[in-house]
Amino acid sequence: MANNPKPQPNEWYVVRNSQIHGRGLYARKDIPKDTWIVEYVGERVDKDESDRRANALLDSAKESGGARVYMFILNDEWDIDGNVSWNTARLMNHSCEPNVEAQTWDEQEIWFVALHDIKKGEELTFNYGFDLECWEDHPCLCGKASCVGYIAGDDYWPALKKKVAAKKAREEKKLREAATVKKVAKGKKSVTKKVAAKKEVAAKTVAVSKKTVAKSVKAPAKKKQAKKSKPAAK
Repeated sequence: MANNPKPQPNEWYVVRNSQIHGRGLYARKDIPKDTWIVEYVGERVDKDESDRRANALLDSAKESGGARVYMFILNDEWDIDGNVSWNTARLMNHSCEPNVEAQTWDEQEIWFVALHDIKKGEELTFNYGFDLECWEDHPCLCGKASCVGYIAGDDYWPALKKKVAAKKAREEKKLREAATVKKVAKGKKSVTKKVAAKKEVAAKTVAVSKKTVAKSVKAPAKKKQAKKSKPAAK
């Protein structure tokens, strides 16, 4: 297995920014089906050490907001930790419609192999094959028509689709409940405004009535006074 501290030279791809995520591998030229494109290299570790490193990264992710686990299963005894700078294969992104798959050669090496003819300029992708243990932590951005929304092996898709549908139903229920609360609050506010308006109109009506009554009471007094001050006829 290659274990070179220099980036892997490769005739089949170039590394550049990806529309899916970060950087990715793109076909340098047309790649025929079944071409062995690049080896996945790194440090070979046993299963216990593999689990320890993966769990440490996941714990770190809870504080930092993100972590990348580059552990790849080699066989029943060993995994490959591809988190090394010279492993350019680690930059290959996930897709729900991959054009590359990972194959093990003699349980000693892991290679990415073209599933079908790949045109020059296409991004090279494979299915990461994640299980559903932390599926909500791994949204998929491949943009393919068959995308299930999250990174998972296609064997898990039926169960994943049920989980996604249930999540959507819960979110829609919360939105409906929030809309109902908002509507009720708006209704109460409207009623309060109407009551206040009615009270204001009633207050104005009472004030006008009192003013009218006051005028009615004072009017006869002015009339009597006017009669008293009228000069007698000669």
